Amino acid sequence: MAVIPDGGFQPAPTPDDGWRKSSYSGARGDCVEVNETAVAGAVFLRDTRHRDLATLAFPGLEWSAFLNGTVRIWAR
Repeated sequence: MAVIPDGGFQPAPTPDDGWRKSSYSGARGDCVEVNETAVAGAVFLRDTRHRDLATLAFPGLEWSAFLNGTVRIWAR
């Protein structure tokens, strides 16, 4: 199970269910994977090396705000 910050619970996506590696992944596998398709309105993150451990979940609007803020910081 994954916890959605607004207090809801959603089942974590299965390993083959739409996961992709971050575009900033390292060659040694030290990266995160993102799943934006598993549950409507939620974005899931997990550690590539430890896929069986915790999965973080964020509401889609919070994920968009995070990405927009990150892009602004890197654009400086």
